[in-house]
Amino acid sequence: MSRQSISSALLKGLIAGGLSVAALSPIYAQADPLKVVTSFSILDDMVETIGADHVSVTSLVGPDGDVHAFSPKPSDAQSLADADLIVVNGLQLEGWIDRLIDASEYDGDIVVASDGIKTRPFEGHHDEGDDHGHGHDDHDHDHDHDHDHDHDHDHDDHDHAANGGAEGHHHHHGDVDPHAWQDLENGEQYARNIRDALVKADPDHADDYRANAKQYIEKMEALDTEAKQRMAQIPQENRLIITSHDAFGYFADAYGLELLSPVGINTLAEPSASDMAQLTQQIESSHAKALFLENMSNPALINQLHEETGVAIGGTLYADALTPDGEGSTYLGMFRHNVDTLIEALTADD
Repeated sequence: MSRQSISSALLKGLIAGGLSVAALSPIYAQADPLKVVTSFSILDDMVETIGADHVSVTSLVGPDGDVHAFSPKPSDAQSLADADLIVVNGLQLEGWIDRLIDASEYDGDIVVASDGIKTRPFEGHHDEGDDHGHGHDDHDHDHDHDHDHDHDHDHDDHDHAANGGAEGHHHHHGDVDPHAWQDLENGEQYARNIRDALVKADPDHADDYRANAKQYIEKMEALDTEAKQRMAQIPQENRLIITSHDAFGYFADAYGLELLSPVGINTLAEPSASDMAQLTQQIESSHAKALFLENMSNPALINQLHEETGVAIGGTLYADALTPDGEGSTYLGMFRHNVDTLIEALTADD
């Protein structure tokens, strides 16, 4: 018998014995919400949307935070230790997560939200992780179980990572682009994976999770259709954009843009002088319409390119993080903002 069934039986029995519902309120309390820890703010919003009042969500990397540069603290390990469920992006985005989980001794289910999507290769800068020595810093293995896997990395680094040392934020993305949420069709798969995990962890509220996910996915489908229709109106010669780091590959593939970025996929990387000179020459000889800032990246590189090429800055895009408030504070709001910003800049008169 489930906890909810036991509580219902207890309630009926006590009422039959003559107690009022008001008198029972200290006894008949709602079950505590499911404690879910997510790796970064976009997943936080997805879990809260699907879980609603049945979940209490903590995000390790908060709004405007950079998941690439994150250094875990001891309190983060404690958050994981107290969790009922952990949700991560996977695709090697969170290079610090395996060590943090091991340091926390968490032994529950770990949901890889990107499971089941068609990944795109990343063929840009690879030097951001080559010298950092994390042989197995990805989170690509299957975690939909009770954490009975073996980690292949050096366990001597656990305490260092959990205590915010340098090992906590340097990582190698490998050959897969991890920014899969930038295609709304992938966002739908994220929602399905999160729904299934919540149903498994808390079957008493399965109907609510399924209903919330259904509505959420329908909104993603509608926005995806709208985005494709609107982006199709951008003249072909205006479809090249330049962003701070290479976070919009899935977006470009899905909505018909070309993308250049100074630092590749990792915000911690810094382009060499020769890379910047080559990129500047490429921009000057191309049909680039606009440069775009990102809410969690240093604007210096884009500002430098603007000064050297004269190409206009078209606005700020939301890449790897939501904002604390406003239109970018939700996944769907973030996506709509990016579409609106791109269309406004790329269709503006010169």
